[in-house]
Amino acid sequence: QVRLVESGGGLVQTGGSLRLSCAASMRQFSTYAMAWFRQPPGKAREFAAAISWSGGYKSYADSVKGRFTISRDNANDTVTLQLNSLIFEDAAVYYCAAGNRVTTAQSDYDYWGQGTQVVVAS
Repeated sequence: QVRLVESGGGLVQTGGSLRLSCAASMRQFSTYAMAWFRQPPGKAREFAAAISWSGGYKSYADSVKGRFTISRDNANDTVTLQLNSLIFEDAAVYYCAAGNRVTTAQSDYDYWGQGTQVVVAS
């Protein structure tokens, strides 16, 4: 059984930083591409960042490029999203997902966590 558990969300001021983590309970974690999606209040869920199984390839949404960094630790079955220079528009529930390849399409990811909420305030 696959389980993805996000943590690290919370309230942060604009310009601040947060570090989100996703702990995976799954066989062969190191063979999966991992991604972060987010769902702002009242809006559809959208792609934020993804990383290949080896960590050698990363993809970012234009809206977060240069501010967010995705990384993974295959020895500990975790993937992390570092959020810097946060703005109001970054407020959302952030979801961790696992799939076979790095894409921006939600339908390409097979497993999802329950999400962790990020609130950005002035």
